[in-house]
Amino acid sequence: MVRMEEIFGINVFNDSVMRQRLPKETYKALHKTIDDGRRLDPEVASVVANAMKDWALEHGATHYTHWFQPLNSVTAEKHDAFISPLPGGAVIQEFSGKELVRGEADASSLPSGGLRSTFEARGYTAWDPTSYAFIKDHILCIPTAYCSYGGEALDKKTPLLRSMEALSKQAVRILHLFGRMDATRVTPTVGPEQEYFLVDKDLFDRRSDLIFSGRTLYGSRAPKGQELGDHFFGTIQTRVQAFMADLNEELWKLGVLAKTEHNETAPAQHEMAPIYAIANVACDHNQITMEMMKKVALRHNLVCLLAEKPFEGVNGSGKHNNWSMFTNTGYNLLEPGDSPHESAQFLLFLTSVIKAVDDYQDLLRASVASAGNDHRLGGCEAPPAIISIFLGDELTEILDALEAGADYSGREKTELTVGVHALPKFPRDTTDRNRTSPFAFTGNKFEFRSLGSSASIADSNVVLNTIVAESLRQFADELEKADDFRSALHELIVRTIREHKRIIFNGNNYSKDWVDEAARRGLLSLPSTVEALPCYTAEKNVRLFETHKVLSASELRSRREIGLDSYAKMIKIEAETMLMMGRRQILPAVMKYAGSLASSLNSLKEAGASVMNGPSLLSGLCEGIDQLKDNMDALAEILNNKPEPESPDLSARYMHDQVLPAMVSLRYCADQLERITDRSCWPFPTYDELLFSVQ
Repeated sequence: MVRMEEIFGINVFNDSVMRQRLPKETYKALHKTIDDGRRLDPEVASVVANAMKDWALEHGATHYTHWFQPLNSVTAEKHDAFISPLPGGAVIQEFSGKELVRGEADASSLPSGGLRSTFEARGYTAWDPTSYAFIKDHILCIPTAYCSYGGEALDKKTPLLRSMEALSKQAVRILHLFGRMDATRVTPTVGPEQEYFLVDKDLFDRRSDLIFSGRTLYGSRAPKGQELGDHFFGTIQTRVQAFMADLNEELWKLGVLAKTEHNETAPAQHEMAPIYAIANVACDHNQITMEMMKKVALRHNLVCLLAEKPFEGVNGSGKHNNWSMFTNTGYNLLEPGDSPHESAQFLLFLTSVIKAVDDYQDLLRASVASAGNDHRLGGCEAPPAIISIFLGDELTEILDALEAGADYSGREKTELTVGVHALPKFPRDTTDRNRTSPFAFTGNKFEFRSLGSSASIADSNVVLNTIVAESLRQFADELEKADDFRSALHELIVRTIREHKRIIFNGNNYSKDWVDEAARRGLLSLPSTVEALPCYTAEKNVRLFETHKVLSASELRSRREIGLDSYAKMIKIEAETMLMMGRRQILPAVMKYAGSLASSLNSLKEAGASVMNGPSLLSGLCEGIDQLKDNMDALAEILNNKPEPESPDLSARYMHDQVLPAMVSLRYCADQLERITDRSCWPFPTYDELLFSVQ
């Protein structure tokens, strides 16, 4: 029996370890860097490095690595041994402060989006002391930022840290206006729920589409899917429970606050949810979680699928990004309060988010854009591509009353004048939840539900932090100049509600009526990645990121280009995989079955037996074979005719407009053939096997 208290964080160089192993003055100096953002003293770094090395060696580590998150949404690491030569052929294990603080990595082989030329190879990794080092597979992993020789951010962590600073700076300005002088720092917190599928590895290994793209490119729906709702929150199968138990143990050892586990909506789909953490730590932990899910699954002869839509016709997988803001004194700024002072403050921070989401819908949509997520958004319980906010009826009524200058006549009939009368008591769960909303207020936080399951959460939180920082900056600029703070505050909140209430929608986001209503309101609809990613370099968005020193124009262009290039390459890989499977597996299998059926029909005829519908079945197979071949030829021709020279924009657009429709046509034809081909002849595992075989 594993005792969580005994194993939690044992592989993490966390605060309690540092308190035990570092001299008191070194520990205090390091915390000034972590808590206040002060520059790290080199002497402090040297002491920390030595203590970290000794601790790592005691835990069986042989190497260290600067663990970073490049712009391909995965993690990267280069291992160096703690080994240094001594005269006479002896060695010593060393780790200096310089090696802790800075490393060097190749900045040309990893994606840079034009920030680096092929011959410009120098890049640097820099220790992030706000995220604890940890041991994984006998390697001391040091979370780091990653930048180019010229200082451009080549990773996900650097802009996330910058955006956290930007948000803190503006939020503290607002808090000081309310007299909260003890607030010196505001930190965004995140709890990312992680959805995933588990399939049997033996079946996975027989499907090239799962191997190369992580999703099924062919597959007729099983007779049963998620229609009965019997899998969601259902009894967890023994094999899956064993996987979850091992996963929890590995995550707890690494300090990840894994808390909730359950079956999700689709068969073979599950979810893990952690307790919230500081945004950059939550991002690191989510990357660790995805890696551990894949590793632990293999121990159980399973494969963990993190693709957003691995199976057609059932629920896709995403991440629900639960975001809030906490002061250094432990106060949640999105927690509704009871006193007039707290009520006004809550309403100001609430409306700052409403304004931010309305002003920068395009950026939020771009932050979740990918080839995989395009298949998921808007289908089978994923939110649509149109960004809107769900507040619930009671909070919406309060805002409506404020705008109209009327008394709030809800559960408590209270005159609502900001700064004079109290906001009615607002328990955390006074309203229903809305599973169709992309951005929902859930009591004391916002849940951004549009993130894809395989993506880093960094991009979305960079955007969230920065756009809310901009709203707060505008609010602070106005309120700091006001002669009468309370009157100016009331007028600002009411004006913000009036100008941005179009983004609030509490209804069914799946309905056709909402699509029409959203268009009438002037909300953006960006259904695909090729439409969403160019928003990164819109003039207003470049100005936003540069104002807050989060991303430069060149860094934004790089992210746009990398995203579009990845999109085009992913579609190309999928298309070529479909052709390979169609030519080498499906076509031969169906032809063999047709030949066998023809032979059987001839034998039956010769014996004088009735063949009933045999000829029509054979005819259907032959027609399907011809259509399959025609569709494969059409897809191959479209791929071969891809225009040159390419740019990421043109290439992605071509893949979206030309290749994807051809892939859909080919899949439809193949899936029709699967329905009439003898099961024993079909060349790879079907949906019913993949989705229902793990017991």
